[in-house]
Parts: sequence; C-alpha cells; structure tokens
Amino acid sequence: MKKGLKRFLAAVLCSTMVLGMGITALAADEKSNDELVAETYAQVLSGQTVTYDDASDMARLVQIGYSDVQTQGPIVITKGELKTKTWWWYTTKEVYVVTLSGTDTDAENQSTGWWTDLLVGFEQDNKYITNIRKAIVNNIPSGSNLIFAGHSLGGMVAQQAASDDTIKNNYNVLNTVCFGSPVINGFSREGTVKRLGDTKDVVPYLSLTTFTNVIWQAAGLNRENGGYGTTVSELKKAHCESYQRESVWGAYDVTGTKNGSTTLTLDFSTTKIYASPVTITE
Repeated sequence: MKKGLKRFLAAVLCSTMVLGMGITALAADEKSNDELVAETYAQVLSGQTVTYDDASDMARLVQIGYSDVQTQGPIVITKGELKTKTWWWYTTKEVYVVTLSGTDTDAENQSTGWWTDLLVGFEQDNKYITNIRKAIVNNIPSGSNLIFAGHSLGGMVAQQAASDDTIKNNYNVLNTVCFGSPVINGFSREGTVKRLGDTKDVVPYLSLTTFTNVIWQAAGLNRENGGYGTTVSELKKAHCESYQRESVWGAYDVTGTKNGSTTLTLDFSTTKIYASPVTITE
C-alpha cells in the first residue's frame, strides 16, 4: 500500500508538468527557507516574545517540527495573545497555538509517515491525532482558546483536531490555518479554516474530498503564485518552501485571511514540543 501511494503521488506531481512553465521567484535579497526556519527556531530556543503579522510567520513556526531542524517531535504548543482590529478598536484573546508539521519519513518512531498520510486523507483515525489530543488535554487548561496551524499532513490532521469531539467539548477552536493541505472533515470542524496553496502545489488536492466534492476542494483553497517551475524539484519547492516566503503570503494575516488585520504575539518561553510516537503509552 505504501509503495502504491508513493507511485500515485509521483504520478500526480508529474502530471502537473503540462500546466505551464515558471521561474522561481526568489528575490536576491530574500532569505533562503533554511535561514528563515533557523531564525524562528532560534527565537523559540531563546524564549523570546515575538509578534507575528502574516501567514508566512506561522508557516515558519510549523516548520520547526520537522526532523531536519530538531528531533523532539512534530507537535509544538505555544501560549500567546491574538489581537484583531474591529472598526476603530482592538479585541484581544489569550490563545494556545498548536502547530503540526507534515510527512517526515526520516523521523524515528514518529507517526508522520506515508501510512498516516493515507489514513488522514481518507479521514480515518490515526496515531497522530491521538497524540495531538493527548498533548492538548494534558497540557492546556480546559476552556482555553486554540489555534491550529499545519503544513501538508500537519494541515490535514489540524482539521481533524478541529473536528475532534474531545477537543471541541473542552476547548474553543478559533482558527485553523493549513499550508499545502487538502480538505479533511469538512462538515464537523469548529472555528474558521483557511487553506493556503501555491499554484504549483498539487498536494492540496490529495484527499477523499477530491473524489467526492472536487468543487469544494478547489473553492476553499486560497492560491498564490510563488513563481515555481514544473520540474519535480520546483514542484517540491512549491510545496515545501513557498509558504515561508513573505513576498508570496505576506498579504494573509496570521489566521490565513487575505488583507486581514489580526496579529499574534507569542511567548516562546512557554513553548513545548511533543513527540507523536507510533507506539502510544498512557
């Protein structure tokens, strides 16, 4: 099954090559993806208090869950304050931000492999959502406001978390921001869900909803052109690097709303990183 899924994904990626050519639009003064993520990870390690004002900031925070940056786990929880401008005044809310990284087959004993992709894509129970639920219930006070953000598989399982009865019954899910992720659990999610997808990223179409309601899959996707080409390496960059670029996603606020005004101040001294093991112990 795993090999079959890999072949399916490769076929989908290759099929997009007929859609047109493009040139990677990484400006000369724009930092590389590795530099951007490293800066965010350094802020977390030093316990800084940082204010985010656009979606690319959120995407960088999601990235620290991948094993090539650190190996503690894909689930990151940080306490913060959400600030939204409404007409001529501001409203603020205390929130807990839960970021979730995506597929990572190199991570040891983490439920972020291809099998989890398949289960989540078909909206089935899996170890990743079980570990997310456990991390939230054991570490976030009941009744708190939650914001989920995830990349790829992480964005799909973030939607599962926003649909989870235990989480919805004990917490207030305000927003879910998904980077390069298809629709999951569309009818049962709590709060506002925003899906962001580069025009060359095909992963946002790889879920059951594409076969049951392709119009909904496409209509709910906010797309921006990162200037990537159609070679396999460029398509990979569109999925893995576009979302950290402010030049592409800077018009979207921290909730994924285009031209929105919501900002998020995070206290990284509160940040905790949790594993998502394949073998779960109580």
